[in-house]
Amino acid sequence: MAASIIETCHVACSANRTPNVVSWGRGGTIAFGTCNSVALYDPQERRVVALLNGHKGRVNAVQWVHNNHNAASERHVVSGGSDNRIILWEAQHGKFVQSVECKGHTGPVSAVDAIYTEDSKVLVASSSSDSTVRLWLCSDNKQAECLHNVSFGSGFMMDVSLALLPGTRVPILACGGDDSRVHLYVQESGLLQKAMSLQGHEDWVRGVKWAFTGSELLLASCSQDSLIRVWRLCAKSATDTSAEDDHTVIKMKEDVFEVKDRGMVLVFAVSLETVLAGHENWVYGVNWQPPVYKGGELQQPLTLLSASMDKTMIIWAPEEGSGVWVEQVRVGEVGGNTLGFYGCQMSPDGSMILAHAFHGALHLWCKDQDKEGEWKPGVVISGHFNAVQDLSWDPEGQFILSVGSDQTSRLFTTWRKQDSKQATWHEISRPQIHGYDLQCLAMVGRFQFVSGADEKVLRVFQAPRNFVENFANISGISKEKLLQSSGSAILPEGASTPALGLSNKAVFQGDLVPKAAKEEEQFSSISDQYHESYFHPLSLTEPPPEDDLLQNTLWPEVQKLYGHGFEMFCLASDSTRALVASACK
Repeated sequence: MAASIIETCHVACSANRTPNVVSWGRGGTIAFGTCNSVALYDPQERRVVALLNGHKGRVNAVQWVHNNHNAASERHVVSGGSDNRIILWEAQHGKFVQSVECKGHTGPVSAVDAIYTEDSKVLVASSSSDSTVRLWLCSDNKQAECLHNVSFGSGFMMDVSLALLPGTRVPILACGGDDSRVHLYVQESGLLQKAMSLQGHEDWVRGVKWAFTGSELLLASCSQDSLIRVWRLCAKSATDTSAEDDHTVIKMKEDVFEVKDRGMVLVFAVSLETVLAGHENWVYGVNWQPPVYKGGELQQPLTLLSASMDKTMIIWAPEEGSGVWVEQVRVGEVGGNTLGFYGCQMSPDGSMILAHAFHGALHLWCKDQDKEGEWKPGVVISGHFNAVQDLSWDPEGQFILSVGSDQTSRLFTTWRKQDSKQATWHEISRPQIHGYDLQCLAMVGRFQFVSGADEKVLRVFQAPRNFVENFANISGISKEKLLQSSGSAILPEGASTPALGLSNKAVFQGDLVPKAAKEEEQFSSISDQYHESYFHPLSLTEPPPEDDLLQNTLWPEVQKLYGHGFEMFCLASDSTRALVASACK
């Protein structure tokens, strides 16, 4: 049990602040970067199945290496980190082990992508904050060769994406950068040759992704101008080239480049397919739905997923009749003082979509099987996104509380899905969201604890009624028994933090009753115009999603303990939970 808790808290750094840190494999496993590891997470079993340890810094980019010739699960995953290294992991006897290490970047690696070459070697592209993009060839003898190094001077490439040109064995690399352009490179004689730059975006290009549709390639690019552009790349024949001389035909502008392959000169054209406008803030990530294996071959669904800082994800697809790209589904978060989404992924069957946010939280939505076209939030792993400083079991050993440098306290307990035999650990409450780094805590009752932070005050918290009821539903323990052990006859319903405040204020049943229209019009002061209570009671049978954890699972602060003159360092309580000892710096 302790190992499961440690694993949950360790993986809690989950997705960090780069769009490329999460990748969904065709086998259903999600790979994402943490502090120094790559975590492999099974969304069906809701547990971490493996931790790949090898990096010595934060993992910023993770990518499965997809095989476009069959639908088998991936055998390789590539990761890049703040230790300036790229690691290729290989599946051996059911486990992933470190296969090849690529060294050469002089700055943190921010984006990686990889494909298989014709002789089954792994071709890796990487972008770094040293203003370079490198192309690596990883061979079977555990060696990595840097084929080419492209320098962008003082510019940065935010994302890279690799593919093979249709009908050839020539790799093409797309790079999106801070110059508002998408740069295309083709590999000739082992070196990267610039083919063209695609213009149109008006701000930094944050994400680029290729999709192979049989005879053509589609490239999706997203930018801080809140727009998504889809480009079409196709081969040009001699008849197509001669037809361009006919000026009476109105057609989209095409940019043409030539490639040499097997002694032949091939001509390819790139044109703008569509511009997708729907987000209201920077678009940080785009991803195509993975290819589906049908009729003995892989088919690419024309479904595009985008994630934005406006806290929404949108699924785009062309209409059947007109072929016009339109918004099909929009999901997102409401409320909370958080930033938006940094990246997105779609499950192989298109039934689940995943986003990750600035503070490492994962947001999962699942297609509702009962209601056509509707999506609902799903249960996903969560936890601290910075160092865990202290933790404590509850007196009955049924949940654990932890505090960390991410300025939060979090409560974890076991939950068993109805059709599952194995219980998994999940965060079901975030009692304290503070303005200082939390350093220590001590339990002083079944549902009461004291916490200390980088301030001179100790704060005492007690669980509200809504938490006790939901804890009973999730754990299967009698609600009456838990209410008796709470030690208080009158419990508040929940808690909320006032604007610019650090103390969680209790919310009672009377505070939740909506005021009549006449009462709302009569304000006694200016501050009465703004509701201080953002708490809404929850009725949970499963762990809550991130937006509920942020504002509906707080515990009210019942007391402050003064006396220290410096920041808190450690806390302890005696065996009877009647006395607390504290020390400061």
